[in-house]
Formats: sequence, C-alpha cells, structure tokens
Amino acid sequence: MAIQKNNVEISRLQKEISTYLTLGSTEVIYEFEYSSSSVRLNVITVNPRHNQSFLFHLAENHSEIECLKQMLEYVKTYKEKRSSYTIQWSSRMENELQTSYFHAKDIPEAIEKLHFGRDPNSLVIFSVVLNPMS
Repeated sequence: MAIQKNNVEISRLQKEISTYLTLGSTEVIYEFEYSSSSVRLNVITVNPRHNQSFLFHLAENHSEIECLKQMLEYVKTYKEKRSSYTIQWSSRMENELQTSYFHAKDIPEAIEKLHFGRDPNSLVIFSVVLNPMS
C-alpha cells in the first residue's frame, strides 16, 4: 500500500511540474539516479523541432518525492530567479544551425545544460546571448 501511495504522489508531482512548464508530457523526462546516500532527479526537456534533449534542472535529496517537491518549488519561481539565454549551436554531424533557450544562473550553467548527456565535442557553439529581462 505504501508503494502505491508513493507512486500516486510521484505521478501527481510530475504532472504538476509539467503543468508549470507548459510542455506536453512527451516533452518532459524525469530521470532518477540513486546513490547510497541520496537521490538525484534530472528533469530533461525534449525539443520537438530538432528532436534533441537538454537538462532543464536537477534536484538532489533523500527520496524521489522530496526531489520532486524541490523541483516543483524551482519551477514555480525559476523565471524570476534565473536569467534567460539563447544558444546557437550545431551538431558536428549535421552542420545545421539550431537555436535553443535555457534558464540558468550564468553562461557556464547554460552551456552545461546544453551539453548534458552528450559529448561536448559533438556540438559547435556559435553564440551564447543573455536575453533582455521581460
């Protein structure tokens, strides 16, 4: 019964996070990583235009539910607390210019989100621009 209750709470939190992100459920991936002392949640978004995935944000805590609660708090306020960046890049394999948008505390974090889950040498970054505050 406790496992089922956890699953229902996990599902509810994931749905609420997705609602705040205003992305369809197929465009948000919740990836949990486990260590002996903590759980890490990577929320990954998939851009349907160029079919690439990027790190949205990560949270670390002692349980899946606590990570999701932490993520929910982040998605409620990230636009006020993080800067918006536009990165123009291309894959070394395709040579087609792509444009992606990230919320991050600084340029290195935005680039880290772009590189998440891939070899950094597989991409060419042409520009990183801090977007005007709206």
